[in-house]
Amino acid sequence: MSDMEDLYQEIILDHNKRPRNFRLLEHPTHHAEGNNPMCGDEIEVYARVEDGRLAELSFQGQGCAISRASASLLTEQLTGKTVEEAHAAVADVLDLMRDADRTVDFMNDGEIAALTGVRKFPARIKCATLAWHALEAALNGEEAISTEG
Repeated sequence: MSDMEDLYQEIILDHNKRPRNFRLLEHPTHHAEGNNPMCGDEIEVYARVEDGRLAELSFQGQGCAISRASASLLTEQLTGKTVEEAHAAVADVLDLMRDADRTVDFMNDGEIAALTGVRKFPARIKCATLAWHALEAALNGEEAISTEG
């Protein structure tokens, strides 16, 4: 395993062990539940939008290390961003996860780059993207999404 892969694995393990913003958000303006029935991941994403910005993000739920770490990374990366920036970031992360030929580097992609290790395991991509799909659903006024199908 390369030094960069080791670093990425450490980031995933750290966010799984000590997830950031893992709590119920009081008085969210947006909320959605994400469910991956293939592996049992269930993530709820909460957002409080003020003046067009994601003032606060949190999540709760259960799932594998990848889904939990991804949700934690999402809350860290997107808190304080505008809703438009959040939509763009979701699209970028989904592209990053699906495009195996896309070059990844820590300097441009930040800690989100740590999730790209799952591209080697296509079935796990749904785990890594569940929280991102749930946030997109929440911002679009949907209450639930499923990665089934």
